[in-house]
Amino acid sequence: MTDNNKQNRQFKAPFHVYEKRLENIEEIISELTQLAAENAIFIVEGKRDVQALKKLGVEGHFEIATQRSLSNFCESIAQLNEKVIILTDWDRRGNMLMLKITKHFHSLGVNPDIRLRERLISIVQKEIKDVESLHTYVIKLRRLVGHSTIQGHFNE
Repeated sequence: MTDNNKQNRQFKAPFHVYEKRLENIEEIISELTQLAAENAIFIVEGKRDVQALKKLGVEGHFEIATQRSLSNFCESIAQLNEKVIILTDWDRRGNMLMLKITKHFHSLGVNPDIRLRERLISIVQKEIKDVESLHTYVIKLRRLVGHSTIQGHFNE
C-alpha cells in the first residue's frame, strides 16, 4: 500500500476536500492575524485556546471568558471600546457561552463578531469541536496536503 493510500484511509473525504478545508482555515487565520493588528479582543474559553491560536501565528489580545462573572467580564471589555471577536468552542458548553456573552455585550451596546467562529465551525464540521484542537488539526491537514496554502507557513 502506498503512503498516499495510507494517508487517505485515515480521512473520510477526497483529498481536494481537505486541501480546500486547509485553504479556508488558513484564510481565517490570516483574518485573525489582521484583526489582532487592529487591536481586536479575542474571547476564548481557556489557556489552551490561547496557546493553539498563538501556535498558528495569531498574536493578539486574548481574554478568557471562564475566569470571572460574565457581566463583569463583558463590562470590562466593553469599556476598552475595541472590536470583540468570540472564539468559543462549538460544543454544547461553548455554544451556550457564546450566546450568553453575545447577550451581555448587546445589552452594553457592543456587537461582538461571531462570523469567524461560524466559518470555522462550517469548515471543520465534526472533525474537531474546540479551538484548542485547531493547531493540531491544521498540522494534520498540512501533512496530508503536503504544503500550506499560505507561503512560508508549514511550520509545526
